[in-house]
Amino acid sequence: MKIEQIRIRNYKALKDVEIRDIKNLSVFLGANGSGKSTLFDAIGFLSDSLKHNVKYALTKRGGMIEVISRDQKPPIEVEIKFRNFREDTTKKPPLITYFLQIGEEDNSPIVLKEILSYRRGGGGHGRPWRFLDFSKGKGQAIINEDEYGKEGAQEKREEQFLDSPDILALKGLGQFQKFKAVASFRRLLENWYVSNFHIQASRTVQELTISEHLSSEGENLAAVTQFIYSNHPEIFSKILEKMKKRVPGIEGVTANDTIDGRIVLKFKDGSFRDPFIARYVSDGTLKMFAYLILLHDPVPYPLLCIEEPENFLHHALMNQLAEEFREYANNGGQVFISTHSPEFVNALNIEEVYWLTKESGFSIIKKASETEIVEKMVQEGEPLGQLWKQGYLKGSNPIENH
Repeated sequence: MKIEQIRIRNYKALKDVEIRDIKNLSVFLGANGSGKSTLFDAIGFLSDSLKHNVKYALTKRGGMIEVISRDQKPPIEVEIKFRNFREDTTKKPPLITYFLQIGEEDNSPIVLKEILSYRRGGGGHGRPWRFLDFSKGKGQAIINEDEYGKEGAQEKREEQFLDSPDILALKGLGQFQKFKAVASFRRLLENWYVSNFHIQASRTVQELTISEHLSSEGENLAAVTQFIYSNHPEIFSKILEKMKKRVPGIEGVTANDTIDGRIVLKFKDGSFRDPFIARYVSDGTLKMFAYLILLHDPVPYPLLCIEEPENFLHHALMNQLAEEFREYANNGGQVFISTHSPEFVNALNIEEVYWLTKESGFSIIKKASETEIVEKMVQEGEPLGQLWKQGYLKGSNPIENH
């Protein structure tokens, strides 16, 4: 899956923002309070709405009154345009649009509109098929999607009802394989990874258990390490080789069972005879290892959202960290990152960079490549991070001169 465009309306500081021509690696800059975290939270909101329901996702964030943009009224709207790329086709896949509109009725949140539509042809021409069209807990879904794209094919629809108007149809119908398009998009949304990594959580000595994927906070790092070591030794060897290059002195990492049935993560330093357990290694060492575990997951996430990956890492590692994220993106994933590090931005292509600023209290998102003077200076060899630091991305640097 590759997201090409996102539009969000009435979500906190995102009164009406649109991001176009999104790259596999997209990095968002901006001063504190400019809306970077809100953008990522909107993605998390969509994921929570799917995994639970809209009421849960809103309650988790303080309710509609805390989520709706200041001085605005519902509905909240999210629209995502994307394509599903597959290895078995040489044609550009059709553009898919998912539209969600959330409002209130009798002071309770409901899904006012939910639409999943495909547009014929790689160029986006032709009348779209609405594979899903729901409102307030009832609607229709296409049942002859195998005929999509065939000459003269017409949609055949089936009426469906949900248990509650605050449930996404994606969640309900996506469990049935006869709604293949819906089920496919549901799986993609469920597998989005929004990082909320905590160093202290990752130092935890866990109960002996099986964990195949790193959690958002990273508290199961030891268990995931053990799983990859035991089940994917070739991937684990690759992680260790990269770890040796990224963190001087580290020769090995192991996840060992303790006598009392727990798992402890140990790091071997070439200068010492005995390995250090996770609680004693540096924050930077632990975080770099966690990122390598995440980026080499045997079942990659379609989208990673990571805030300020530079925290606890030496500035000299920023170029290498950017390379790791770009490699992941080039291998079929998509990565959204927010950062405050000019060194990290120096390692990026101008097409990968967006910046946020505030106008009249609401966020505006701009592309660095659409700023003529910045594009010209980058072409002349000026580092993009330094241009940002010097205030050329207007409104994105809290200490720039006005």
